[in-house]
Amino acid sequence: MDGYEESRGRVRQMREKAKELGEAADRSSDPKEKKRLKDKAERLRAQSDQESAMGAGDIYPSP
Repeated sequence: MDGYEESRGRVRQMREKAKELGEAADRSSDPKEKKRLKDKAERLRAQSDQESAMGAGDIYPSP
């Protein structure tokens, strides 16, 4: 597996985890837990978007 495929796999896993966290947040009745899970899901989505863009060559990380 090359680096690109590994990156795609990580992005896919992050997005799946973000979806799971979002669904768990929707099921939670505790407002603090719901917010914590939604925030974590959003951070994972943002991170996966960034990694996906880097893998596509759209952006480069800061030195």
